[in-house]
Amino acid sequence: MATFIMKRFLQFIPVLLGISILVFFLLHLIPGDPALTLLGQDATPEDLERLREVMGLNEPLYIQLMVFLRNLVQGDLGLSIFQDTPVITLIAKHLPATIELALVAMLIALIISIPLGIISAVKQFSWLDYVSMFFAQLGVSMPVFWMGLLLIIGFSVNLNVLPSFGRGEPLFLAIGHSIQTGNLYYVVDSFQHLILPAFTLGVMSAALITRMVRSAMLEVLKEDYIRTAEAKGVKGFVVIIKHAFRNALIPVVTIVGLQFGNLLGGAIVTETVFAWPGIGRLVITAISQRDFPVVQGCVLMIALIFALINLIVDILYAIINPKIQQV
Repeated sequence: MATFIMKRFLQFIPVLLGISILVFFLLHLIPGDPALTLLGQDATPEDLERLREVMGLNEPLYIQLMVFLRNLVQGDLGLSIFQDTPVITLIAKHLPATIELALVAMLIALIISIPLGIISAVKQFSWLDYVSMFFAQLGVSMPVFWMGLLLIIGFSVNLNVLPSFGRGEPLFLAIGHSIQTGNLYYVVDSFQHLILPAFTLGVMSAALITRMVRSAMLEVLKEDYIRTAEAKGVKGFVVIIKHAFRNALIPVVTIVGLQFGNLLGGAIVTETVFAWPGIGRLVITAISQRDFPVVQGCVLMIALIFALINLIVDILYAIINPKIQQV
């Protein structure tokens, strides 16, 4: 196992390098002059040239790339043009909110999708199967922002039971305060702010995961060892969970890993709809301001998390099926 993990980690390093170079070039191809955006239309050519010199924009592109990679290795993502704050500080401030949102959304997705997918496969062509597939199709087809707006209209505007924007105290801090004080207010307030954006993201992922669980389970349920277990009198629940679902886990783990990465990207839209103070809103603001260092740092961070998720998925493959370690 240690050798397998080391091999995957060594493959992970060139992936990070490729992502860094790709992000650098893509952002430098975007139209717009950061110096002109920062100083405004009334800036003189001399002022613009002086600022470009300070920002290193006058250097050849390959020199800018070398400087960028050198600083990246040192953990320096540069300074925000508009906020004059280290980009890494801004990311550290906003990223926990996005991770919290993505984790809760994925938890909601798994709670919905795994039982639905299993029941749909076991009761194939029943009314339960048709209902779950209708839900899956609806979740895949509905845009994230539209789902968010519907939830705001329903639970915030009409029922007035949940807030429509903002973030309460971070959930793990709220749990700690509630334990210390014996007052559930902190947890309730945090959960009330979190549930609508998390459910918006979670339903989208639940739809895809439900279809994958159903498809994987249908394939496994046709195998001979399932019929053998049933013939030996093994209880149906044990056959479904221990034998069938366990052997259907590899494709399910794959789609869960990919969906968690997609949640970080999809959070950009959701955070805008719900005014959630995460990295998504930071990216949108930075794009509108042509704040290239912030955009570059946020995209790199999301790509890094996505690559780490894929690495973890590879390791989970080996745990679920030890034969994969030999590949």
